[in-house]
Amino acid sequence: MPNAAGSDESAAAVGALGTGSVHTDPVDTGSGTGSVGTVETRFLDLPGPVPLDCGRELSEVRVAYETYGRLSPARDNVILVCHALSGDAHAAGVSATAPAAGTRDGFAAEDRDGTAGAGLGWWDGMIGPGKAFDTDRYHVVSTNLLGGCRGTTGPSSTDPGTGRPYGPDFPVVTVADLVRVQRRFLDGLGIERLAAVAGGSLGGMQALQWAILFPDQVDAIVVIASTHALHPQGLAWNAIARAAIMGDPAWQDGRYHGTGRSPDAGMGVARMIGHVTYLSAAALRAKFDRRLQNGGDIRHTLTEPEYAVESYLDHQASSFVKRFDANTYLYLSRALTYFDLARQHGDGSLERALSGVRARTLLIAFSSDWLYPPSASEEIAEALDGLGKPVEYHLIEAPYGHDSFLLEEGRQIPIVRRFLGGSATEALAGSATEVLTDGTTEAHPATEQTTRSP
Repeated sequence: MPNAAGSDESAAAVGALGTGSVHTDPVDTGSGTGSVGTVETRFLDLPGPVPLDCGRELSEVRVAYETYGRLSPARDNVILVCHALSGDAHAAGVSATAPAAGTRDGFAAEDRDGTAGAGLGWWDGMIGPGKAFDTDRYHVVSTNLLGGCRGTTGPSSTDPGTGRPYGPDFPVVTVADLVRVQRRFLDGLGIERLAAVAGGSLGGMQALQWAILFPDQVDAIVVIASTHALHPQGLAWNAIARAAIMGDPAWQDGRYHGTGRSPDAGMGVARMIGHVTYLSAAALRAKFDRRLQNGGDIRHTLTEPEYAVESYLDHQASSFVKRFDANTYLYLSRALTYFDLARQHGDGSLERALSGVRARTLLIAFSSDWLYPPSASEEIAEALDGLGKPVEYHLIEAPYGHDSFLLEEGRQIPIVRRFLGGSATEALAGSATEVLTDGTTEAHPATEQTTRSP
């Protein structure tokens, strides 16, 4: 099938090349290590229909993806990185096509990225030469999720049966569905086994799901700021965000494409809600406090932002609606709320759900993350420990809340690099479990880490 770029892209051709992206010479993006350079997102059409957990199937599924680094002759150096709710396939480097708004639009993005922010991949600080996912050593693959709006088939895509956008007729998907599509996609590239699957938030859920669905095909998983099941407060905030979108009259029961109206107001509110849940009270206080937006006194207005934090949220909302589809937000929000490993795979027992995992597991949590709290990672670590599975758990003291997994890249890099240098044989043997705590500076050196054996 022709891809969106207009070329005939067969699975065999892509697999033989070992790359699905176009790169220029590495550039320096200010991180202190090299960049993968300029990257072009590519597309692959999956053969045959894709069955889903809801009982339906999708035909003509297209996957948007990028790759970084060389694929080894043995095809054994592949790391799949998985994005969170609002991410896309552009995980690293500089986009060949300048986007209207980038995915790195979160807390302190301007301070971190400067003018390069819009074109940088959402995990650029973690992927590249010498970084956590070292492209001098690994072939890193990133895809846009099923249900997405950045090139992979989703509710804004054309339904081949009607010739119109799917809208609300798109099937409800689960995290397991997202992972099975990734497996089908990798089959198309001729990649059978993964050195690691990694991601934060919803991306971490996918890594866990990979280890359960395909235990013999994954050597290691890196699960950052994630959970085995979202807690009730997380479910509630997601429900409120979805209600904001569906309550916007411009949503039109999800059939807004082609009408000239879209639920930007509802989407903006959903983004504001979501963004506040990604931050901590301490981070908001440190950056904004109660600072007035315009001078030294209030203006007695209802319609204009009075406080700097209000103006910031307005900016987040207006930026987000330029790059994201409201229905995709609804579908992926629902997918992550359905995720519950104990219910889906363990008859209510997390330990039973994880019993078939063979991958080495790295868990990283952040002290101020109340949306995906450290207790969730601790529960996973304890369950794996009880099963005699190899697991490391690092708790990083950081003030930024859930967004710490995007902001504290420098402190995660040595932890991830050290972990990925471990032995795949040890993963299969399940010989040791490490539960580690990191302080407010750098991760403890290996000689200071404590090891607890099962």
